[in-house]
Amino acid sequence: MDHAAVLALFDRDMREGARPFGLDSVVERVGGVVRHVGPEKGWNGVLWSDLSEVDADAAIAEQVRHFTGLGLEFEWKLYAHDRPVDLGRRLRAAGFTAEPEETLMIVEVGELDLDVRPPQGIELRPVTDAAGVDLVADVHEQAFGSDSSRLRHLLLTQLAEEPDTVVAVVALADDVPVSSARMELIPGTRFAGLWGGGTVEAWRGRGIYRALVAHRARIAADRGYRYLQVDASDESRPILERLGFAPLTTTTPYVHPVARL
Repeated sequence: MDHAAVLALFDRDMREGARPFGLDSVVERVGGVVRHVGPEKGWNGVLWSDLSEVDADAAIAEQVRHFTGLGLEFEWKLYAHDRPVDLGRRLRAAGFTAEPEETLMIVEVGELDLDVRPPQGIELRPVTDAAGVDLVADVHEQAFGSDSSRLRHLLLTQLAEEPDTVVAVVALADDVPVSSARMELIPGTRFAGLWGGGTVEAWRGRGIYRALVAHRARIAADRGYRYLQVDASDESRPILERLGFAPLTTTTPYVHPVARL
């Protein structure tokens, strides 16, 4: 895989040429910025920018005015190769807070071992309705220790309005949810995004995460996607590297809070 070429393709397909995440969202191109605007419980933020030292501060201020005027918290998704080189410092100066850095990892679907099955006693169950979403949300809260209301809203909306754009799966041990994950499928792109892979602590290290990756990869291959993409945490990066994923760059979410009047 030509890492530089694939990263450039990712920027074009998934960032500069982004599509809305749901029927109630829009992608807007304002000057050198591509932003995604959705409902309060959806994802709001900047996906791509082409800025310089001359116009960066003005562009940042414009996005702050826009989203705070809508009463929305939003995220500026900064990649290590974005310019200017001090864009992160400028975002912090404008009131953004940096969340933990992640690694953008990509693999060609055809390079993966897709013949990976779940460990004995584990059932992988597709999520197609509200009951399944409840199981995914339960695992998310246990695995990550964070509120799952935004995830719940996202999945319910996608399953109801655009079911072909998402694949969600939950791993069960004797009908108890112990792991879950989802995959975003954006028509017209070559990348399928793996998101939300989490396992409750007592069930980690048993191969469930690997089985969930292979399960989603088989579906992506069947639907004609060439690449799998993950924003990997420090915990998942070693597992993904062993599976064949390559790190291409890092990404840091910079979050701007809702304006309080």
